[in-house]
Amino acid sequence: MKSFWAAKPTTVDTIPLPLLFTILGVLIVLSGCFSSSETALMTLNRYRLRHLARDGHPGARRAEKLLGRPDRLIGIILLGNNFVNIAASSVATLIALRLGGEGTLAAATGLLTLVILIFSEVAPKTLAALRPEHIAFPASYILGPLLKLLYPLVWLTNSISNSLLRVLGVQPTEGGQSALSREELRTVVNEAGAMIPQRHQSMLLSILDLDQATVEDIMVPRNEVVGIDLEDDWNRIRSQIAESEYTRLPVYEGSIEKIRGILHVRRVLTAMLDSELTRERLLEHMRDPYFVPEGTHLHVQMRNFQTLRRRIGLVVDEYGEILGLVTLEDILEEIVGEFTTDPAESIRDIHPQPDGSYLAAGSASVRDLKRLVDWELPADGPKTLNGLILEHLETIPEPGTALLIDEHPVTVLQTEENRVKVARLSPRIKPRAKQPKHED
Repeated sequence: MKSFWAAKPTTVDTIPLPLLFTILGVLIVLSGCFSSSETALMTLNRYRLRHLARDGHPGARRAEKLLGRPDRLIGIILLGNNFVNIAASSVATLIALRLGGEGTLAAATGLLTLVILIFSEVAPKTLAALRPEHIAFPASYILGPLLKLLYPLVWLTNSISNSLLRVLGVQPTEGGQSALSREELRTVVNEAGAMIPQRHQSMLLSILDLDQATVEDIMVPRNEVVGIDLEDDWNRIRSQIAESEYTRLPVYEGSIEKIRGILHVRRVLTAMLDSELTRERLLEHMRDPYFVPEGTHLHVQMRNFQTLRRRIGLVVDEYGEILGLVTLEDILEEIVGEFTTDPAESIRDIHPQPDGSYLAAGSASVRDLKRLVDWELPADGPKTLNGLILEHLETIPEPGTALLIDEHPVTVLQTEENRVKVARLSPRIKPRAKQPKHED
């Protein structure tokens, strides 16, 4: 005779199979939710998240708060994920025993593993990686309260895991976000695509390049500086002031080396029109010259111009000799481009020709040529086309001399004394080989 306990069915045996399958399906869905929320929160664009949070987006604020302590966030997600996965395994075991006995346990385990892998891991995480905001923001409404509810358990597991990390020399409270380098910022701007207009992308990249260029790259050479020579005839000086295309002019005696100051032309125009301008009054309206050491980077010099409230400076070398003149407008043009509608025509001393070549003065900036002609030249080399040609030939060329610079034919057309006056730059002989793209 069977005993009472052996005859009485257990509570688990009385659960209908449809209900067990329903519970299993719900657990699989919950597992997918935890998996997708983890991926979504960890792949959020932190800069966009911070912007949305500052704009008052509630989901972004909750997500940013959760990401403030990633150890706690990962703790609550993994606790929930492991709980539902273990529960799903138990329910699948019950279903297997009810349907086919112990012989079906291996098949049930393999089938459940495949189902969880597809529907709770791969598919949800792929969706979360593609649409992180659509998953992370709604999930933050659930994970926040759940973290508060299970905080003691999360604190216990985090304390143990954080202690282990400290033993390995890792501080769990350290921020995961480090400052971006200049090259990383360039990558961010380049990959922004349609989110940033092309014009704005160029300006941002130019700002990042300011610390790579120095005042010598953009200065007007001393032999091209337009100024007022106090030793000239007074009528010539008056005519020069009246017809000047510049707002500020250096004032010197005989040579730029004997600089006296910088004259703001507008301040003396009224006196000149009233025939009250004299040499003494002209000197009274001058401002002391401002000298800029050679090698000063453009981003530093722009800040110096702003701090000192100056707009023009004279570049000097280590011996105090004047090399040229640099203005605030020159630096701004490095960022926004030349103040004209045609970029090719705007670059000083470089003129495009119908056949695709360029006529360039020997004083043309190598920096401008690199941008316009796509030369790949070191930044610490010659600053002008004349210096570049002389460096390649190591002699003063005659008109008609031809050479190759980065696969571009360059022909010297005119020389003057000991320098190249005009040269023709032709298109590249053969296209530059494309560098293979490396994929992670």
